[in-house]
Amino acid sequence: MNGRAVAAAGDSVYAFTAPGAPGIFVVPRDGGDAEIIGADALQSPVQVQELAGHWYVSDVENGQPFLVILSSSGAVVRRLALDTIASAPHQFAALPDGRVVVEAPDGRLVALSDTGVATFALTSGQPAQTGLVVAGHGGALHAVPDRDITLYNENGNIRWRLEWPWDASAFVTDVAVDAQGRFHVIAGQEGRDTFVVFMLSPTTGEILRWSEPGPYATFVVTRLGKIQPDSAGRWVGTAGSR
Repeated sequence: MNGRAVAAAGDSVYAFTAPGAPGIFVVPRDGGDAEIIGADALQSPVQVQELAGHWYVSDVENGQPFLVILSSSGAVVRRLALDTIASAPHQFAALPDGRVVVEAPDGRLVALSDTGVATFALTSGQPAQTGLVVAGHGGALHAVPDRDITLYNENGNIRWRLEWPWDASAFVTDVAVDAQGRFHVIAGQEGRDTFVVFMLSPTTGEILRWSEPGPYATFVVTRLGKIQPDSAGRWVGTAGSR
């Protein structure tokens, strides 16, 4: 049930991580083979995001969480320690100006930059469980289970907020944004080995469409916006020699 979001890089490739596999898998949308990059720099990567030709990847090295910034070829550009900063280090949003937003232990959103750490947005207080964070629409989406989903602009001001729309039996494994800027939430239900992906409007937060229930928490959004479940296993098996 280890769901992981797929990160789009423009309309040409997308990337994902797989449990127990170092590096990130970069897959051409035209159906070519997956390529592994950063395998020598990443031990246990989870979330990945592309920004301005760089890959931002959350990683755990010797029990310590890091955010690793890679070039397009997989070379390490920068490594940020997150152990004292983020409540869920694998959840982050890289902004267009290079700042990285994470959820602090007290529930605030904070932004990391070359000058240090600063409050990005005040929230409703410390959540009962850690939230999910993803970049999109020039800002950061913060989804706190059982509370609300909020989209902030690049200055930390609220664009829109909606109450958490799922019941208590549903759990959410990750959030993502596609090449067209639409948000996607991967949700499952307790006792069922299936997942559904919901597509949210980036302008209002309205749920626009959703996928058929599928067995995989990895998914692909086609050019026409159709949401298709996918298996990370098939790419892990074919990418080992690249």
